[in-house]
Amino acid sequence: MEKIIPSKLQKGDKVMVVAPSRGLKLIGQDCRQIAEERLRQMGLEVVFAPNTIDENWDAVGSWKATARAADLMTAFADKTVKAIFTVIGGFNSNQILPLLDFDIIRANPKIFCGFSDITALHAAINAKTGLETYYGPHYSSIGMKHGCEYTLDYLQKMLFSDAPVEINPSAEWSDDLWFIDQEKRTFMPNDGFWNIHNGKASGTIVGGNLCTFNLLLGTDMRPAFKQDTILMVEDDAGSSAAVFDRNLQALCYQPDFKNVKGLVIGRFQKDSQINREALELIINNKPELKNIPVLANVDYGHATPIITIPLGGRATLDNGKLTLEK
Repeated sequence: MEKIIPSKLQKGDKVMVVAPSRGLKLIGQDCRQIAEERLRQMGLEVVFAPNTIDENWDAVGSWKATARAADLMTAFADKTVKAIFTVIGGFNSNQILPLLDFDIIRANPKIFCGFSDITALHAAINAKTGLETYYGPHYSSIGMKHGCEYTLDYLQKMLFSDAPVEINPSAEWSDDLWFIDQEKRTFMPNDGFWNIHNGKASGTIVGGNLCTFNLLLGTDMRPAFKQDTILMVEDDAGSSAAVFDRNLQALCYQPDFKNVKGLVIGRFQKDSQINREALELIINNKPELKNIPVLANVDYGHATPIITIPLGGRATLDNGKLTLEK
């Protein structure tokens, strides 16, 4: 399938917020105000999809899959909208996949940005249309009051410019409940990337949240690992070493995994209790990964701050260095 690259953002562009996983009611007023103001400071007009309202907040309750899918299709079909941001992640965006019109999405390519559970949408859109999407901050993520500078910097580099983006480690990181108390924050020094397997590789980026990506194995909504693929994955606090190990192994068993030429892993949350030693044990016991470069502890995933990744774009690994481009 031919790759489709959405146009980059320009000042004056309209962006629409949608909630295909969980809804707006979860997001505090202070977070909303900060997010909206920051997007406006980028020169963007912010609007909300019709069903993305406080009353429709629970993906397993009153908020029907049809309404969530309708909002996403509204955003893609509206030619005045240049980018779509998800409110937050959750658990159930895979419910709406059969309700999407991929022909409309293909005919109206635009930036689509979010992470975590939104992986199901990224994967399906890429597999069914060839559209490059962006694994990056939610609307709610942009509302983080402190410690958001790195996230915003890489978001703007990726969404407003065509230039390749060299990824450098953040100075510090956090894994606290910032969304509950914006002032009670704990930041830790970043010890940098973990260059587990040295080497060079370049290819098309596939991946996202590992456990969500694996929900699509065996379906036509899982993007193929085409020749020269760079797999970029991360997982949340529920992923212990054992869980991460078996989920990664599930990908290694895919017939097209032989096309994966490099692996990049996002930072683990503290509750995962996966340190470098534990991860090296997992990686070094997989023959499928023996001869490819592996870089870990990269700034993306469920800790903060995070980079923005062009899924369907290109990544280059060069002996511990990482560069991303559309």
